[in-house]
Amino acid sequence: MSKQITNNIMMIRPVAFHMNEQTAVNNYYQKNAEGASAEDIQNEALQQFDAFVAKLREEGVNVTVFDDTKDPATPDSIFPNNWISFHQDGVIRLYPMYAENRRLERREDIIRELKNTFKVDEVVSFTDWEAKGAYLEGTGSLLLDRQNKIAYAAISERTMPDVLEDFCDEAGFDAVTFHALQTVDGKRLPIYHTNVMMCLGEEFAVVCLDSIDDLEERENLVETLEETDKEIIEISEEQKEQFAGNMLQVLGKNDQRLVVMSSAAFNSLSDVQKAALSKHGKLVHSDIHTIEMLGGGSARCMMAEIFNPIK
Repeated sequence: MSKQITNNIMMIRPVAFHMNEQTAVNNYYQKNAEGASAEDIQNEALQQFDAFVAKLREEGVNVTVFDDTKDPATPDSIFPNNWISFHQDGVIRLYPMYAENRRLERREDIIRELKNTFKVDEVVSFTDWEAKGAYLEGTGSLLLDRQNKIAYAAISERTMPDVLEDFCDEAGFDAVTFHALQTVDGKRLPIYHTNVMMCLGEEFAVVCLDSIDDLEERENLVETLEETDKEIIEISEEQKEQFAGNMLQVLGKNDQRLVVMSSAAFNSLSDVQKAALSKHGKLVHSDIHTIEMLGGGSARCMMAEIFNPIK
């Protein structure tokens, strides 16, 4: 039986974190830190990263941390789930990235190091799509229901149908696609990653249905989630802006279920939503506001789940 959640997480510790101008063109969550020095930004991001890792480890999550590199400069390396995914059958998959400087995040040394601990039988790469200007950014683009072999994907400049089809053919998944939108300067524009508006756990899905304007697409998503016995916990567009869709269910000590999110996401939730989520695990949150503001990503983006068996 395929596992939906894991106790093993990979995270990348920042060495020169800053706002990535190349991703800001279609990640409308990124904002500049007015008046803050590069040193201050890096120090804040590092403190928030280390505190988050410490919190996960305290809960019994096995976190493997790699340091980012100063050269090449990769400001978004703190979000590794976009370039790599790990699978229970011993496969690692690598993904085509929209921003050229994000392609530098793919590191052979990390894969080599992981092979010492985890079973890796094959590395499958979809990165040739970059030459065709087509992208699929890992588990930012793909919400994988590993048990039912369904890949949920919100179509955008970073999540393109041709690459999605290639992934599904190779990995044996069926795609459920839709268009998730946000209001920017009065226009409805694509949300850059699926995992900003949706989170998928073993028996639940957190989803911002209001971001799917096409009612047929919305209905199809709800039907598929219900058919696969997922409790739907709906969030508002305002809560999505606080990264309430960017959560991850993981395993802690003694197989305790944890639902991990940022403090901004946690604080945006109502008591009713917190109670619904708490049925699926202990709610764990950490303050990562600098990372969220400049990076435009949150807790889930920082965690690449490792499903490959331990050797």
